[in-house]
Amino acid sequence: MAQTHPNISENAPVIRQLDDAAINRIAAGEVVERPASAVKELVENAIDAGATRIAIDIADGGKTLIRVTDDGCGISAQDLPLALSRHATSKIDGSDLLNIHTFGFRGEALPSLGAVGRLTITSRVPGADAAQIHVAGGKMAAVKPAALRAGTVVELRDLFFATPARLKFMRTDRAEAQAIGDTVKRLAMAEPAITFSLRDVSGGGEGRVTFRADRENGDLFDALHARLARVIGREFAENALQIDATREGIRLYGYTALPTYSRGAAVAQYLFVNGRPVRDKMLTGALRAAYFDFLSRDRHPAAALFIDCDPTLVDVNVHPAKSEVRFRDPGVARGLIVSALRHALAEAGHRASTTVANATLGAMRPEPAQPAPARVYQMDRPSQAARQAALSAQAPGFAELSRDYSGSVVDPAPVAPAAVEEPAPQDLPLGAARGQVHENYIIAQTADGMVIVDQHAAHERLVYEKLKTQMAENGVAAQALLIPEIVELSEGDCARLMAVADDLSRLGLTLEPFGGGAIAVRETPAILGEVDARAMILDILDELADQGESQTVQARIEAILSRVACHGSVRSGRRMRAEEMNALLREMEATPHSGQCNHGRPTYVELKLSDIERLFGRS
Repeated sequence: MAQTHPNISENAPVIRQLDDAAINRIAAGEVVERPASAVKELVENAIDAGATRIAIDIADGGKTLIRVTDDGCGISAQDLPLALSRHATSKIDGSDLLNIHTFGFRGEALPSLGAVGRLTITSRVPGADAAQIHVAGGKMAAVKPAALRAGTVVELRDLFFATPARLKFMRTDRAEAQAIGDTVKRLAMAEPAITFSLRDVSGGGEGRVTFRADRENGDLFDALHARLARVIGREFAENALQIDATREGIRLYGYTALPTYSRGAAVAQYLFVNGRPVRDKMLTGALRAAYFDFLSRDRHPAAALFIDCDPTLVDVNVHPAKSEVRFRDPGVARGLIVSALRHALAEAGHRASTTVANATLGAMRPEPAQPAPARVYQMDRPSQAARQAALSAQAPGFAELSRDYSGSVVDPAPVAPAAVEEPAPQDLPLGAARGQVHENYIIAQTADGMVIVDQHAAHERLVYEKLKTQMAENGVAAQALLIPEIVELSEGDCARLMAVADDLSRLGLTLEPFGGGAIAVRETPAILGEVDARAMILDILDELADQGESQTVQARIEAILSRVACHGSVRSGRRMRAEEMNALLREMEATPHSGQCNHGRPTYVELKLSDIERLFGRS
């Protein structure tokens, strides 16, 4: 039975030249996916124009109004019609498409917006009168005089009115407004020297400001830190580590959060290349690899990282919306991210996120049955002598009993001072052990508060770090298979696997080509015992296809080390002596990554004395 092909008409196909209106609407489909895409293009134009203040007004999620006002260099009256022509731009001369120093360069945004909406541009350059031009559905009106002090105002109304089918794919006003807010925040992170404001004017009137970030002062890192605190949040800024590293002409800087400040989804990962916000699989994979040993699979790191390099080392012209990039040598960029972040995490030592303490204090505060004004009690803190006198005046033997509670720690008798005076234990970061409760938690006193340590989780991390160090020094022992296992693959998969064969060999997995697409597995890591070689090879290939690199073998090895560390560490329920508890605290202070266990959970909680006093109504 003959069937007609759905893509071919009965008549012979005829090649036609599309008119400019159709071309612009097609281009708009690539460049302007939703209102947030239009905001991105217009704000980037304002940044390229040298603006120091950018104001964005939207209505109905950007569907009925998007207005971007800036104080940049402006567009002259004679250039306004040209600005609305396809592939007309002031950013490049077309001679070198790799040496791009601006956000825009394709010359498609404005004509595309004018093809699918009602676009009005009012602009003024220094020393000239302001002018205005209007275009609706691709039909351009004549330039006319206008009133404007300086800069440019771009107003886009009724987005997609010329292509009503696109409106059916728009989400709710609230969802579109949130997407616009996310776009503006990403651009604001990369430009701390510019003031940004986003206002929702739905329903008319002055509207409400949904986001504002004033210009930040100071050096690069001070300004960036302040801007990130404003955009991502104060908690991120408090728990972020500064990154600044350079390798082979590529510089990486920014801030990355401690492992204990992690998120349930990859919603707080912001990556920029030469100031341009990007969503790049290779870069996000490198970020995930840097935290590979510190977070479980259901937790995600938070970071704002900026890569600066010569424009010729990266191609930004690989996507119409310029949201993806391609590095000339992606291995250098990836290696820089992984090594710089791991170095910063190692230098953080035992430090844990402040959000852990905040969550603990929040759990301690009882919820009032009904709203009542907070009562503040003014009290003086009694001295040690006053406390002892008060205890002595109470029931007989109470003062002695207070020193004999279970698990208490008695300071040793003072000795003659040494030539070099060491700091008192309570002045050290994790303080001096004062007791143990429930045979699992160590209570330590610091100079300005207290620390609660999970003894099993902390010691498990210490043992795990020792095992990893030993493995790095001595290598991974491999066990030879009596009969090599042959795994049949496609030739492409075989080539992809053999390209990383040397890396796998260092982890104890030895592979050799066996003709065609087959490979022979000759050795496997001894620590893994008996393994399903074929299943492991397929898992490695899946990771190579998805992320460009594989952590499968290393993950399995480190999972074994983690289980060994778990069984070899101090168990919950074991009563520890004073010297053991203090030795554990000192070792935590000297061991990198001891602030979180092998699964990313905190190993200790620090409570400041001021916070504890507030729990009891003291001021």
